[in-house]
Amino acid sequence: MNKIVFYEDRNFQGRSYETSSDCPELSQFLSRCSSCRVENGCFMIYDRSNFMGNQFFLRRGEYADCKRMGLSDSIRSCRTIPQHRGAFRMRIYEKENFGGMSYELTEDCESTADRFRLSEMRSCHVMDGHWLLYEQPHYRSRMLYLRPGEYRSFRDMGISFRFSSLRRIMEPCN
Repeated sequence: MNKIVFYEDRNFQGRSYETSSDCPELSQFLSRCSSCRVENGCFMIYDRSNFMGNQFFLRRGEYADCKRMGLSDSIRSCRTIPQHRGAFRMRIYEKENFGGMSYELTEDCESTADRFRLSEMRSCHVMDGHWLLYEQPHYRSRMLYLRPGEYRSFRDMGISFRFSSLRRIMEPCN
């Protein structure tokens, strides 16, 4: 079972809050959240409430200072990533609303530009598995967590950057 513990202060100090499920608003439990410890599973943490803002993928481990991870101020919400066993499949599209060139992926892609000659990816359909999309090639910079579903427009989701690489969230997460 997934389990994460949040702490008000850096280095696991101050009051704490523990959860095994999604939490859209951590401020109802802690005044701020500056460090965390993932005891089991995988989580996405967000620097804004309701799973918005910058996202960070966390595996089992200790994260003593969230500012050093690139968070602006504090962790505001978190989402558990369920374990997935089985196939991974995603179709990416050059344009919004599944328009333009499309490509199907079943494995990680370090660079969509190199692999598909795709300069932009504006929509996608995740058929199987859980994926992370990264702004830069080789799985760097800002990211977006996607679970199965249709994503017609990243711009409409409030995403203002382009994606250049994709990675499957593989087991084990602990």
